[in-house]
Amino acid sequence: MGWWSEFDRAEVARDFGRIAASGLDCVRVFLLWEDFQPSPDAVDCEMLERLVVVADLAGERGLALMPTLFTGHMSGVNWIPRWALGGATRDERFRVVARDVVVEPGLRNWYADPTIEAAQTLLATEAAAALAGHEALWAWDLGNESSNCVVPPTTAAGRRWLARLSRAVRAGDEAALVTVGLHMEDLEQDRKLGPHEASEVCDFLSMHGYPIYAAWAGGPTDPDLLPFLARVTRWLGAGRDVMFTELGLPTHRGGGPQASPLLVDEDTAAAYTTTALEALRRAGCLGAMLWCYTDYDAALWTRPPFDLAPHERTFGLWRADGSAKPAVAAVAAFAGAERCTVDRADTWIDVDPSDVLLDPSSQLPRLYERYVSSRAAQPRRRRAVR
Repeated sequence: MGWWSEFDRAEVARDFGRIAASGLDCVRVFLLWEDFQPSPDAVDCEMLERLVVVADLAGERGLALMPTLFTGHMSGVNWIPRWALGGATRDERFRVVARDVVVEPGLRNWYADPTIEAAQTLLATEAAAALAGHEALWAWDLGNESSNCVVPPTTAAGRRWLARLSRAVRAGDEAALVTVGLHMEDLEQDRKLGPHEASEVCDFLSMHGYPIYAAWAGGPTDPDLLPFLARVTRWLGAGRDVMFTELGLPTHRGGGPQASPLLVDEDTAAAYTTTALEALRRAGCLGAMLWCYTDYDAALWTRPPFDLAPHERTFGLWRADGSAKPAVAAVAAFAGAERCTVDRADTWIDVDPSDVLLDPSSQLPRLYERYVSSRAAQPRRRRAVR
């Protein structure tokens, strides 16, 4: 979260080199909102220049780039500019941090507040213009799990937000691809902006999912949850292609007390990585992105979110000292796997999309049981690679 304000070109070059050498080919980066937009009517030009440097470094290493706007929510904390505080909206599960300080005021709802709407439009346009035509740019992500910050007051407001920001990005770069970072809770609840609304303006859909956060999943390494979420996202999103842009597990190395019951050992995480990537390939996804590149240095553990959420410290493919976890080899072995063409007729779906929205908290787990049962009846297939 602090890498834009403490920018180190050599560090980014080293990290991107390590990522590319593992066989990964795309990297998602997050524009910390308060760094890029210090006031509602101004975008920080130095930060845009750093973004261009990041794209240059990615391109030099053959990596595609997916920048994420309005972060916003990240790792169990909502990182919000001070000028966007003072509203009545707040998800009580998540602390709000502004300039490294935990603050109490609620958030202004950016789906309904004219000042925030104008500010977001400005940043989206200028950021897109800064990278317009860049060889490394693959797509823009409009926001990371935005419903963990604020929820649109109505579905119509969510649609207007998507349309407005998509237009803003394309005003800066008419060729830009656009998606938005949805997550599992956008399927478990009707948060007024889900796959159907995203399908109306996005070039492809994005979904994030973690078995450790689903009480109805079959444990932290449940092999069926992620492909289920991908298929449901495509179904609710009018058949649009899905990119699974977050998956992963927090790890421990064994031999000592665990900081959190959510942690699994590194070998288990590596096996899960292999299984998850194959399952998402079989589900017909465009691709998948691992959360995340590296563990956090212990010097940061006393700061939010790591002080109260120790599992957030160790989701990395690499350890904080730069050494690779076993999951890196799992990723490298998977490089080159072909995308599957799948049968779009998911016979385990026995309701209409509108029925799911009436009661998503019970319908989603029920559909999951049907999906798992249908999977159990299918023969196993070998993975094809090229």
